[in-house]
Amino acid sequence: MTLNEPVERVAIIGCGGSGKTTVGRRIADALGTSITHLDAVYYDDEWNKLPQDKFAQLQHELVAADRWVIDGNYAGTLPIRLHRATHVVFLDLPATTCLWGILQRRWRYRGGQHTDGVYDTINWGFIKYVWGYRKSMAPRVRALLAEHSADARILIAKSRRQANRIADELERAAR
Repeated sequence: MTLNEPVERVAIIGCGGSGKTTVGRRIADALGTSITHLDAVYYDDEWNKLPQDKFAQLQHELVAADRWVIDGNYAGTLPIRLHRATHVVFLDLPATTCLWGILQRRWRYRGGQHTDGVYDTINWGFIKYVWGYRKSMAPRVRALLAEHSADARILIAKSRRQANRIADELERAAR
């Protein structure tokens, strides 16, 4: 993979447990910026959701910056990030890989709050969402990528190994 465009604004999308935060931290460190976790923006400390208009407004403010790394799916507001992104990393990993990632995260945080402020909440609905992500959500994400990211470099990983290679390459290009 060769990256000709400067790495400045990176949107990281994918299913829960796919490794968005891990990849995002690496890229943010290389860019000398912080990572924004959309879960931490969308939910408050008691896991209450922001109104959609406020959530969209906050994302418009976030993407106005010169450099950023934002991780999160949120297909309803994905075009906001895609229009400004120089690079998009889509972690399109198998459900079993994502579920394993969720189990590892659950073990690490013991169901509590992550260091980024997001609570580790796992319920049956979330597990079903992860299991069906590639069938139900991934086609929608691909359509949004095709429609809204004409100026961005799209990088798709289908395995942890590919995700690590993409992160390596973006780290090198960002430094």
